[in-house]
Amino acid sequence: MTGATDVAEPGDDAPRDADAGTIVDPRRLHEAARIAEALVFASAGPVSQAYIADRLPRGVDVLHVMRELKALYAGRGVNLVQLDDSWAFRTAPDLSFVIRTEETEVRKLSRAALEVLSIIAYHQPVTRAEIEDIRGVQTSKGTLDVLMEAGWVRFRGRRRSPGRPVTFGTTRDFLDHFGLEDLRDLPGLEELKGAGLLSGRIPSNFQVPMPLRDDEFADYEDPSTQLDLEELGLLTPGGKEDE
Repeated sequence: MTGATDVAEPGDDAPRDADAGTIVDPRRLHEAARIAEALVFASAGPVSQAYIADRLPRGVDVLHVMRELKALYAGRGVNLVQLDDSWAFRTAPDLSFVIRTEETEVRKLSRAALEVLSIIAYHQPVTRAEIEDIRGVQTSKGTLDVLMEAGWVRFRGRRRSPGRPVTFGTTRDFLDHFGLEDLRDLPGLEELKGAGLLSGRIPSNFQVPMPLRDDEFADYEDPSTQLDLEELGLLTPGGKEDE
């Protein structure tokens, strides 16, 4: 890995911190890379970039370190992947066929669930009424429950409109399961056409919606509060998650 693995005295060609523009000792970059690698390796799930940054030497740019590590692992059997604002080690996609598990096969999603998941992924933040308007049919609560139990869909917030309807969005687990680093990596128009997922008779001016990131809120949307979660049955009145 360039920069982070070279142990040398800082000089004119030493790496510079991306934010401050100051020279960073290669030895500090090397140590930062080792720390970041250990944190991600030891975690059972994706590790947030903020968590990693808090544990790196002062003045080291965490994004620079993670990108260097990602490049280092790019050609290996295990890759370092970014999942929105978090990082995780995953088996290289071209080697997934050699990984065998004895786990019970997960029941496939129904067509209705796949349609709802696709609408939420591309149109988030989206309300249940908007999902039904796009599909043209009523959406049962059970369909949304299945997606939420799978950990792929979550409540985002509330729409600033009469009744303040709940808005839905996807989760980090959704990105992880489908091998996406960011919502903007969702298949585009040409990819969907190539996969036969779009009719050849779609309007010429049709554009694939670009969803907001998980940490972005629309002007017409308020983030969920503890009171909202209690009303939805996701939290008990004491503030603990409702099991």
